[in-house]
Amino acid sequence: MQNIKIRQIEDKQKKMQIVRQVLEALPEWFEVESSREAYIADSPERITFAAFDGAAPVGFLCLKETGAATVELAVMGVLKPYHRNGVGRMLFASAKECAVNAGYAFMQVKTVKMGMYPDYDATNRFYLACGFQEFEVLPLWDEANPCQVYVMALK
Repeated sequence: MQNIKIRQIEDKQKKMQIVRQVLEALPEWFEVESSREAYIADSPERITFAAFDGAAPVGFLCLKETGAATVELAVMGVLKPYHRNGVGRMLFASAKECAVNAGYAFMQVKTVKMGMYPDYDATNRFYLACGFQEFEVLPLWDEANPCQVYVMALK
């Protein structure tokens, strides 16, 4: 993946365009239209990083402040041909560096609990490999989708 470049995206329309393009290509994770559209609608106000293969966006990550000391990895996606090639880790490294530089003490991420769906199990393994640790499971969404919260200290 030597051609992959990570850039922070400032333009609000560009953020929405990239987020839409990637999320719509990942129905296994983002099939619920209302949730997908909410991620897209919220993206202009998020700190957003995108991965590019040449001029083509192949992934993104959005951060959201959830408290004075905490930032959340609100949503991320990487096109399937780029899975397991380091693109997600590159996006995460850029986002983590940004969060540290901004003075946040913690980062959190929410996903579906391990053991519910194979695609989300891969997501859980990714977050664990990035250094997140299990915090708690909440009944945030519904019984079929228990919310696993992971946290990471940044300082």
